[in-house]
Formats: sequence, C-alpha cells, structure tokens
Amino acid sequence: QVHLVESGGGLVQPGGSLRVSCVASGSIFRVNVMGWYRQAPGKQREWVASSTITGTTVYADSVKGRFTISRDNTGNTGYLQMNSLKPEDTAVYYCTANIATHEGSRDYWGQGTQVTVSS
Repeated sequence: QVHLVESGGGLVQPGGSLRVSCVASGSIFRVNVMGWYRQAPGKQREWVASSTITGTTVYADSVKGRFTISRDNTGNTGYLQMNSLKPEDTAVYYCTANIATHEGSRDYWGQGTQVTVSS
C-alpha cells in the first residue's frame, strides 16, 4: 500500500516564504512523477508544478519564478519551495505522484496541507 503525506503548510505574510513537503511511503519501486496542485475556496483544483524522474520541472505561469519543486536523492520525498507569496496563493496544496509498484503504475494523492497568505 502506498501513502502520500504532505506537511509544512501554515500561515505566512505576503512576500514571505514557505516550504511544503510530500513523503511517499509503502511498497514503492519508483516515483515516476511528483507534482503539486492547489485548490482555493470556491475554485477548481489547479495544477502548480511537476517534477519527473529525469529531473525535468515544469510550472504553472502563475507561480513561475516564485516556486521551486524538487525531490530528494531517493526520489520519494518532494518539496515545493514557495517564495514571494501572494494572498492569491492561499489554498489547500495537494501532492500527487505517479508511482510504480508491483501492481503497476498509478496516480496517488495526499490529503492536502493548508497554506494561508495573509497579513
């Protein structure tokens, strides 16, 4: 069984920084892609950033230049470093990953972590 657990959310002032983490655990062969989505109140969930196993990273235009996605050496832990935060970045941030196990590859989601940008 595979689990994704996010942590690191919280309250930060506009212009501040925050880093959220995502740990994949269980019977994992390989984390192919790890990414982040977010959902603000009353809005649809939107894609934020993704990181592939080859090291390719892509970002939504709304966060490009401010957010950085990365993974540790094992590839099972991912991070989203968020700088120059704006009130419109306030949302629940969800980690998602395409993970290979003995049963094949499929997508998994974490439970989300709240990020609030407010003075």
